[in-house]
Amino acid sequence: MAAGGAAALSACVERLRPDEPIPDGDGADAHPTGQHEWNGFLRTDEAGNHQLPRHHTFLYCSLPGDGPPGSDARSTVADALDPLDEAFAWGPEGLLHSVGYSPAYFGRYDGSLPDSVDLPRPEPLAPFETPTFDEQDLLVHLASDRPDALLSAEEALTGERGSANDVEFPDALTDAVTVESRRTGFMEVGRPHEEGDDLAGVPQPNPIPEDAPLFMGFVAGLRANQATESYVTLPDGPFAGGTTKAVSNWRQRLNDWYGEQDPDQRVTEMFSPGHAAEGLVEGAGQNLGDDSGVDDVLDVVADAKEHGRVGHAQKAARANRDDEGNVKLLRRHVESTDDDEASLHFPALQRGISDFEEVRRAMNGTDAAEATPAVRQRVNNGILEYIFVRRRGYFLVPPRNLRALPRPDGSA
Repeated sequence: MAAGGAAALSACVERLRPDEPIPDGDGADAHPTGQHEWNGFLRTDEAGNHQLPRHHTFLYCSLPGDGPPGSDARSTVADALDPLDEAFAWGPEGLLHSVGYSPAYFGRYDGSLPDSVDLPRPEPLAPFETPTFDEQDLLVHLASDRPDALLSAEEALTGERGSANDVEFPDALTDAVTVESRRTGFMEVGRPHEEGDDLAGVPQPNPIPEDAPLFMGFVAGLRANQATESYVTLPDGPFAGGTTKAVSNWRQRLNDWYGEQDPDQRVTEMFSPGHAAEGLVEGAGQNLGDDSGVDDVLDVVADAKEHGRVGHAQKAARANRDDEGNVKLLRRHVESTDDDEASLHFPALQRGISDFEEVRRAMNGTDAAEATPAVRQRVNNGILEYIFVRRRGYFLVPPRNLRALPRPDGSA
């Protein structure tokens, strides 16, 4: 998956020899209005938590020139994307996908996005971060349990094949755009441990728990701590039915995480001091079910003063609830071994990017650091000591019928 290309697809098919064919799709009209509407098609665990597809590819693409795209480019993009809905069933056994557009893309037009769309250009959200901003025009996100489906879809989009799953593609996406960056990710219990040997950012011998879905050793994305898809969907305006998407890429440095912190300290810094004191997290945290319990431990300043440490989850949760208690962000993060180092791709869906930025700034724990010298800008301050944001981009994910190079006013 990380290598990509025709050789990777051939090796994948040869290695897997799948007994079942990839299920084909019923066309765009049979698929949900929102490109982000995945939950109803995902696997769930015993607690009802949605399980993301095992394999992910992110294609960051740019249009040529400086002005708005013409009708020919729009038709080309549509002719490249529409066959995906014919070739693959909408779901992890086939293919889930979305296309989002950046503020830089909409800056090509004379008109502006409507007030119903909150999509600013990205900027640093902490005094200690210096990310590269992804301001390519569009982001294509492909996800599947089937690596052969994912690779064949990518090859059709990039013009390396004329068809995928026996469906012809009249045009390739790369007939209109250039793929500037290709990134890959995965989400599967046990895979971080399997990938951890000789991986930059992971101490050796490999300490990642074998039952963990993430390099840092804990579960995440529990249902009660996630926004619903309906909550993050734009309710009105020309892009009603769509959403906004923030995608960050974090480098992970886990030598101190596993080498200096014992299990209780890791629980403290991932969740809260109360989680460790009360023994709420067993192992990777599967015992938590569908709720981390973080809503009960939101007094970060009090914990900082009493324990000299605060948790990542409790800091973020303070800003991740509206006045009625609804969670505002739907997080779909996946691990990655791109560039042979432990990293994380962090897509977050929300009605407006301001919601994401508010949650990210709450992660800084500035008030905790001001309350006691034991908590510093990055030390004893959640997981900030171990993660380093490298890239961040913002995108509007329009409804399916507007996914081919939309105009700012939403006209097709």
